[in-house]
Amino acid sequence: MAQTELYWDHHIPLPKLGAVQAKVTVAVVALLCFINSYDGEFVFDDSEAIVNNKDLKPVTPLSNIWRNDFWGSNLSSNSSHKSYRPLTVLTFRLNYLIAGGLHPVGFHVLNIILHAVISVLMIDVFAILIGGLDYDEKSWTVNHAPKTSLLAAIFFAAHPVHTESVAGVVGRADLLCALFFQLSFLTYCKAFNKGKESNARFSVQWVVVSLALCGAAMLCKEQGITVLLSEILRTGLLKRLGLMSLGGLSMLYARWRIMGTGPPAFTEVDNPASFEENIFIRIVNYNYYYSLNAWLLLCPWWLCFDWSMGCVPLIKSATDWRVVWLLLLWCVLIGLVSQALCSPDSQRRRTLTFGLVLLVVPFLPACNIFFRVGFVVAERVLYLSSAGYCLLLAYSLGQCCYRWIKYKVLFRCALRSHQWRSEQSLFSSALSVCPLNAKVHYNVGKNLADRGNTTAAVKYYREAVRLHPNYVHAMNNLGNILKEQNELSEAEQLLSKAVAVQPDFAAAWMNLGIVQNSLRKFEAAEESYWNALRYRRKYPDCYYNLGRLYADQNRHVDALNAWRNATMLKPDHSLAWNNMVILLDNTGNLGQAELIGREALKLLPNDHTIMFSLANVLGKLQKYKESESFFLHALRIKPNAASCHGNLAVLYHRWGKLELAKKHYELSLKLDPEAPGTRDNYNMLLTKLELFCKKNV
Repeated sequence: MAQTELYWDHHIPLPKLGAVQAKVTVAVVALLCFINSYDGEFVFDDSEAIVNNKDLKPVTPLSNIWRNDFWGSNLSSNSSHKSYRPLTVLTFRLNYLIAGGLHPVGFHVLNIILHAVISVLMIDVFAILIGGLDYDEKSWTVNHAPKTSLLAAIFFAAHPVHTESVAGVVGRADLLCALFFQLSFLTYCKAFNKGKESNARFSVQWVVVSLALCGAAMLCKEQGITVLLSEILRTGLLKRLGLMSLGGLSMLYARWRIMGTGPPAFTEVDNPASFEENIFIRIVNYNYYYSLNAWLLLCPWWLCFDWSMGCVPLIKSATDWRVVWLLLLWCVLIGLVSQALCSPDSQRRRTLTFGLVLLVVPFLPACNIFFRVGFVVAERVLYLSSAGYCLLLAYSLGQCCYRWIKYKVLFRCALRSHQWRSEQSLFSSALSVCPLNAKVHYNVGKNLADRGNTTAAVKYYREAVRLHPNYVHAMNNLGNILKEQNELSEAEQLLSKAVAVQPDFAAAWMNLGIVQNSLRKFEAAEESYWNALRYRRKYPDCYYNLGRLYADQNRHVDALNAWRNATMLKPDHSLAWNNMVILLDNTGNLGQAELIGREALKLLPNDHTIMFSLANVLGKLQKYKESESFFLHALRIKPNAASCHGNLAVLYHRWGKLELAKKHYELSLKLDPEAPGTRDNYNMLLTKLELFCKKNV
């Protein structure tokens, strides 16, 4: 398996570094390229996989990690993505425990460190693939291509296409998969230890360890199984081939059994080519997707967080000019394969062969050949494949254009890493790359709305709906904003269309009910709320809004029942608790209102709104001391609440503590001069104080 030193290696304009120096250099490059993402936010898919994933929280049983998918859904559920990555989720959980919560810095730092470690290990992987496996007298591996392997590792460390995997926390799956992929490969190579005093020895134990590490790679991301194919292509003896094949088939069978109900279901907007009935058009578009992936590796300037929803229009005929790109791709691949098979230069054959294997094999699960995938292009799936590209690039370039590529790639990598620090910069950067992608406009709009700029958000939501007329989430969010802007008729139209397109969209049904309630279409609103509850039984916010509808219709018992259901499903639903207290207060059921208020404060001891409502009830029950205590506690939490000062003044007024009443009336009027009733009560108090003074005189 050993090779002599490569004749082209010394032409590469890099110093010949020692093993440790080379690895430190690569680690520094990797860290410099991505260090600016260490204090980034949780962005894009991080919301579902981390922020909203209950499997990360210590209160969730650890066993759930092994039963749920990457996003926290049960694998047996029809809505599950079937992405079984328990080891990745376990690292997220450890990050959560160490940091004491969802603090993104720890998550990002670990991703950056993992990328640096993987980049360093790439030197050893490239050295074996290029120069073969050889040992010195001390049984240390010998690197016959020190400069080429260093250059390829530097390219890998700094490639901008890795930004999604490194700067996006969910990219941890790709990083861990790549790490175990490398360890499995390097361990497999240890099975062929050529000692000084013996011939080549084959160790079954090391192969078994390699299989175990392959299994770990699969438990981080499904792509990990491809390391076996890479190893099988290097395997000669029937015994080794049988052992690796048996291990691989066993893991594939176990993975299929874990998936439970079958493969995941994707929609046409996720991967439109896979839904094309004409098989020729489908194949053409698949190949066009491959050419796009190749272009991202070759020229990583056009990078986008999402490539679905019209970002890449389908090729419908052979006359489409984009066909040129897939023809060019296959011409290049055929040329490389012919050189890998037919070149008289054995060193060239070896380098090209293993470079192509490392480029193509890890990409196979994402190629749509074996099963449909849920994306058009995804930069994260190129993390491992890019290693093969970097190997081919280092071989091809040598000193030609090296300096230009080095500085350009480093700059682009740092810029792209900076864009992943926040959703605002990430989503905005995609507008110039994929202006036809409705999801890009949707995410820009959502980010603007979350930051309070609803006026600008409307523009992007409208564009998302224009690009994709059946985009129900864009219609739902746009309808919500229009509802807040009191444009109720258009909001009703949008939300009605959303539920017509997707009848099980519970949130849209609830929002439609809110709009219809505002339009005083009470029967339609009630029907919409019940539709929402039919599709999502545990929906406390919907019960809350249903209670508001009943309250508007003076159906007090129904309102109380709806709000009670909301608090049963979500015990900390402050609005539902508060509305129950207020309704019981307004209907004269003061004793029951007091009980509900005290029950609520046991669950929400620092909720100033419930304290305020309960204090009002206690004041009416002439429990002045307790009422005063709750008012003062509420004011300690929110000292500038004008209504709280005003009602405390009324309490003191009734209680006969007139000076204190005067003080809090004045504070209330200072905070809110237009507070209803406060001015009249204050004037009445002043009259009373004046009469009191005259009597004393």
